[in-house]
Amino acid sequence: MEGLKFVLVFVLLALASFASASDPSPLQDFCVAINETDGVFVNGKFCKDPAQVTENDFFYAGLNMPRDTSSPVGSKVTAVNVAQIAGLNTLGISFARIDYAPYGGLNPPHTHPRASEILVVVEGTLYVGFVTSNLANGDNRLITKVLNPGDVFVFPIGLIHFQFNVGKTNAVAFASLSSQNPGVITIANAVFGADPPIKPDVLAKAFQVDKKIVDYLQKQFWTDSN
Repeated sequence: MEGLKFVLVFVLLALASFASASDPSPLQDFCVAINETDGVFVNGKFCKDPAQVTENDFFYAGLNMPRDTSSPVGSKVTAVNVAQIAGLNTLGISFARIDYAPYGGLNPPHTHPRASEILVVVEGTLYVGFVTSNLANGDNRLITKVLNPGDVFVFPIGLIHFQFNVGKTNAVAFASLSSQNPGVITIANAVFGADPPIKPDVLAKAFQVDKKIVDYLQKQFWTDSN
């Protein structure tokens, strides 16, 4: 009987060790990304020879410079992820500067499928918020806050969120994200500007609107994104 207990305990410990055998942390000081794959793709990027790494692999300049906010939504996101700083590979972080035009500059509703985000306002006044996933009653709760310089707000991973300039001057915010490549899905662009387009009948039924409205929106977003 004692032998059976020992075997059961051993099996449970073995299963527990396998269950926790994930590897979220780097196994070396750094893994500076390179684009050479030789036809092999991995979850992340291959590493440069550490002997060839330089300070520029960990450096990006220019986030102090204002960006052009003359886009249709009145904002500009300057991402600093593994595509801009190769040394971010395997480190699980990235950064961004967001510029907003006065009187309604908008970083439109979007999600980051692989990252939570923490945002700090350095100039202007922003109305920010996110929408929860479906609650038990089927509702989606909107959580919002008006931010001023020095204020910080968190957007949980995968949730739809936005920032809107409610001030009369330019606004600037900086954001840190918990992935080297957080990804972004801008809701309106993805739904109405998908390539190839989602069938209008699908969207008309989903949004409970006339198909002519869907046709109009798809034409707008298809023109903008394609």
